[in-house]
Amino acid sequence: MRQLLILALLLSLTSFTYCVKNSVEKENIITVTIEPQRYFAEQIADSLYSIQTMVPPSVSPEDYDPSPKQMIGLAKSVAYFQIGYIGFENAWLDKLKKNNKDVLFFNNGEGISYIHSEHDHSHTGHHHKCSEMGIDPHSWSSPKQAAIIAENMYKAFCDLDSLNAEFYRRNYEQLIQEINELDSLVDGYLTNSSQKNFIIYHPALTYFARDYNLTQYSIEIDGKEPSPEQLKKLIDTAKEKQIKTIFIQEEFDKKNAETIAKETGCTLISINPLSYNWKEEIIKISKALSDE
Repeated sequence: MRQLLILALLLSLTSFTYCVKNSVEKENIITVTIEPQRYFAEQIADSLYSIQTMVPPSVSPEDYDPSPKQMIGLAKSVAYFQIGYIGFENAWLDKLKKNNKDVLFFNNGEGISYIHSEHDHSHTGHHHKCSEMGIDPHSWSSPKQAAIIAENMYKAFCDLDSLNAEFYRRNYEQLIQEINELDSLVDGYLTNSSQKNFIIYHPALTYFARDYNLTQYSIEIDGKEPSPEQLKKLIDTAKEKQIKTIFIQEEFDKKNAETIAKETGCTLISINPLSYNWKEEIIKISKALSDE
């Protein structure tokens, strides 16, 4: 009888250890939608959480479908950090919530002054009209909006792990200082620059344009390739506005951008607004639009 009791106790302890181990593994994983979020989250969480991204680098988040491996990774996560209104989330978020009821979902975009998409392909720092086309999701392209994203992340980590709130606060304050310094650096590059207009294939710099008083002209119109008439209009605009820079992105076709550059003498510059190296990309974009 005594041997049976000892055996039962050992089995019980083994089972308990297994459950705890699984629980710890689950609580140490956070899933985010895009790579810039991973950058912010890792600055705040440091080594306390492992951060994994749903949309891989150099892949458009407008129409991406997650792999089975990623779905398993999400199931192991304690929380999901959404960025808000991006195509991937519009298509998948409800399904992810329904299939992962024990995963907590946090919206990193709360409090952002969102821009509604327009039928026109230009986005300026002055006027924005609401339309039925939805909301532009690219808030992280501006340091001013990134500060809001970072604050939302900080609050989420504190909700998830209040015992380490002071640790998250210190890391968050360091991140905010970095973002504010970047904001000042961007202002320095752009305030007195003669380049107030630029062209980009996919309009991923809408918030950057608004917050730093620039005008963005996108080649893609309503998510589609431009017609010959629309392309000619954009070439005429580039000449009229004396635009010097066309930004191109790896995940989109470069043919129309190359056509515009050939007709106008604009410089093609490859950027990745979805890069994990968020700070370096913002500096690269700002330098390209400066007079330096």
